Amino acid sequence: MFLEQHYQNAYVTPNLDQALARLRADYGTGDFMCIDASIPVWTPGGEGVATTRIALGWVGDLQYEVIQPISGPVGIYRDAVSEDQLLRFHHIAMRAADWDRLRGDIDRQARSIVYLGQTEGLKFLYVDARDTLGHYLEYVWATPEKWSLVMRGRGGTRAGSSFSHEAAHDGVGFGADVSLGTV
Repeated sequence: MFLEQHYQNAYVTPNLDQALARLRADYGTGDFMCIDASIPVWTPGGEGVATTRIALGWVGDLQYEVIQPISGPVGIYRDAVSEDQLLRFHHIAMRAADWDRLRGDIDRQARSIVYLGQTEGLKFLYVDARDTLGHYLEYVWATPEKWSLVMRGRGGTRAGSSFSHEAAHDGVGFGADVSLGTV
């Protein structure tokens, strides 16, 4: 169950604009939906508002996420960023159909939750699997309306082929202090 419904590979970067330019130049990706987000999160070190710049784009049925940590409790990302490497693999994400069941399964298997947050209609958490898989596992639960926003552009041949600034503002919204755009 812990690896089912994998839909996303995620990378961290010290510079989101340069990372997206590199993805376009080297791998032919298209536009990404960009989000400047400030979201309340919990970490083992405490709670706070994490501010990040995030880009989301699809290549076929796999979403790519690129995260630039900005401020607040973003150590989970910042600690993985390397100034001499523009993109560094960070985690995979799985869709969680039942949040309470997921939390129970994580508790029963004594897995370590290292990052937890939510916005209106969307919850996410990270489990540390670096000792076995070499990266984190993210689990995301969302309402059907929120999933429709997350899944925009899925199945295209270029990242973000159907993302647009206007589509991101269709009333679904992320429910946190976010601004959206396309790069």
